[in-house]
Amino acid sequence: MKSISGRELARIAEQHGWNLLRIHGSHHIYGTSGSNVRLSIPIHGNKPLKIGLLKHLLKLAGLSETDLE
Repeated sequence: MKSISGRELARIAEQHGWNLLRIHGSHHIYGTSGSNVRLSIPIHGNKPLKIGLLKHLLKLAGLSETDLE
């Protein structure tokens, strides 16, 4: 799996219907209408997300590795 930054993941989430609800420090909180699931994506410059966190966020968002391309 290719590693991406939090900023890139936030952009991809927005393209798939996730809306920015609020920003708390360096974490951007995303949600979708009709769902209680919240994505807390850390935005730390262009530092890549660790693989475990990336996989967890993708699973919560209902995205796959192919959506990262």
